Amino acid sequence: MMETRRMNLIQHMARRFSLRQIVFFLLLAFFLTSILFPFYWMVSSSFKTQVEIGGRQPVYIPSALRLDAYRELFDPSHPSFQNFSVNILNSLKVSIPTALIAVVLSVLGAYAIARLKFKGKNVLLNGVLMVYLLPGVLLIIPLFSMLANIGDRLGFNVQDNLGVLIVTYLAQTLPVAMYMLTNYFRTIPDEIEQAALIDGCSRLGVIWRVTLPLAIPALVSVFIYTFMIAWNEFLYALVFLNSRDLFTMPIKVNTIFNDPSPRPHVVMAASTIMTIPVVVLFLALEKYLEEGLTAGGVKG
Repeated sequence: MMETRRMNLIQHMARRFSLRQIVFFLLLAFFLTSILFPFYWMVSSSFKTQVEIGGRQPVYIPSALRLDAYRELFDPSHPSFQNFSVNILNSLKVSIPTALIAVVLSVLGAYAIARLKFKGKNVLLNGVLMVYLLPGVLLIIPLFSMLANIGDRLGFNVQDNLGVLIVTYLAQTLPVAMYMLTNYFRTIPDEIEQAALIDGCSRLGVIWRVTLPLAIPALVSVFIYTFMIAWNEFLYALVFLNSRDLFTMPIKVNTIFNDPSPRPHVVMAASTIMTIPVVVLFLALEKYLEEGLTAGGVKG
């Protein structure tokens, strides 16, 4: 009886869908599972006990929604209180200014490359992109040395300084942000800006009143991209921050992970909290993000 039902189901699917559609749906299900399952495992593991996480048999669904890991992160009465809210605040203090400054500076630089005529313009743009192609680990020592020399002359310390960390993040995010916006500005018709100039607008007025409203999708894309890099960055924060009170979230997660008494459910809870804001930001601004990336990826 069961085999008959299975045969009827297979025959029904064969009549309803073509072989190409069935293969497409199978591949789509495979890729969605590959993408979503790690996220599900992270979230579900934050509610598990250490026995459920460390057992030989994998536990896909926790036996109960335990909040012990989240209490350890946020509850001051917990014996192993981690004060994770301070780390969230530190990450916000670094990520939001980095994204805002990167948008402002990349707008000015990208507009100059896209609209103004000067010698070496293409060389400048390609040189900016070449900087982004270099691995961040190659830049960390020159950046640290340069900022340390500047700090000695101006009287500030590069260690445990969130402002200095923002500067290092800008060195990583500005090149690609400028490249993205340059290609997007080239898709905006030059005639619109010329008409505004004829009507009496200054160049900055044209940028503020004409170019920026038309470039909102690209600006949102650049903001999310730079915010995400600063939010998740680990290496530079590890080098420049020594004080536990100034640790960003990636450093704090690494500290919990390397604790002598392993608590993987706490690591998963902290990772979940770190991931959710970026996911929400992507979903909320998905329309602008898609339009900005596709338009900015076409060279004008």
